[in-house]
Amino acid sequence: MDTFRQIADRVEILALQAEFTDAAMMRDRARLAALFTPDGVLRMPDVPVELTGPEQIRTGGEKLQEQWEFFVQNTHPGAVRIDGDTATGRAHMHEVVRLRDGLQGLNYAIYHDRYRRTGQGWRFTERVYEIRYLDTTPLTGAAPGATAPGRHTAPAAEDRLQRAAAALSGHGFAVELLDGAAAARERIGELLPAGASVLTTASETLRRSGIEEDVNARPGALKPRLLAMDRDREADELRRLLATPDVVLGSVAAVVETGALVLASGSGSQLPANGGGAAHAIWVVGAQKLVPDLPAALRRIEQHALPLESARTEAAYGQPSAVNQLLVLNAPPRPTRGTVLLLREAVGY
Repeated sequence: MDTFRQIADRVEILALQAEFTDAAMMRDRARLAALFTPDGVLRMPDVPVELTGPEQIRTGGEKLQEQWEFFVQNTHPGAVRIDGDTATGRAHMHEVVRLRDGLQGLNYAIYHDRYRRTGQGWRFTERVYEIRYLDTTPLTGAAPGATAPGRHTAPAAEDRLQRAAAALSGHGFAVELLDGAAAARERIGELLPAGASVLTTASETLRRSGIEEDVNARPGALKPRLLAMDRDREADELRRLLATPDVVLGSVAAVVETGALVLASGSGSQLPANGGGAAHAIWVVGAQKLVPDLPAALRRIEQHALPLESARTEAAYGQPSAVNQLLVLNAPPRPTRGTVLLLREAVGY
């Protein structure tokens, strides 16, 4: 039979486990780090992360939680074995998480723990995190405020941009990684052939960067001509010009990190040229549009791009926009046809 001291120790250790989860949920990394001994270690091989000492545990944890859109952790107590002033135990975890880059899911895991009695009470000397089950099926719920403006506006880190550029190149796209809109504006002037017919598609990236104004002032620019045409009487000619320019120039709604481009349209008028009708396509893409997978791309369109585009069309035309057609380009239809100018800064939406 356990002594009163052993029962009290067990209760304190279970409270220590609960305090860890409460500090994580409250994003109080200083409090969480104080639950470890000075030589305490937090190991998460599946992440992978290994942090030693309270200061590393605090700063490393702060970097991890910067990536969260939301994070929910539940702790279920497991076995605890006490041996004087030391103990071992387990805590069973159920977690739901979505990161700002779109990665998400739920998992069941175990913390394998070692504890030591100190002058401040029981503390962790080691926590080793082992994932037992992981489900990355897109979550149907959302944290309050998850669709607020700003969620999809932060530029992706350089390493992710480099991976995306390599993946796009591997799929046959020509890719140039540029510092920003000014560099893209200059580069497009070099890429466009003299006298080519160029269609600039509806794009806040082109408009805000000044690229649309530059290109539509060139000989061969189709947009001024299209705007002057009669939509009923010249409908067939308008359709042919939209579908088969020498060059189509625009942007995309999202770039999938594994090497795909995702375009969305209400009318579908810009998709034929992008999908293969134009002899060449150039896409100017801000760094905030990078996502990890196709489900994240679709969420970005529905939760971020569509509300902003609807606000624009309401002001311009008196009606909201819609995502009526989608185009996913996993590769250009022929080698060297598509050029992606991937920017290191956020441009457009």
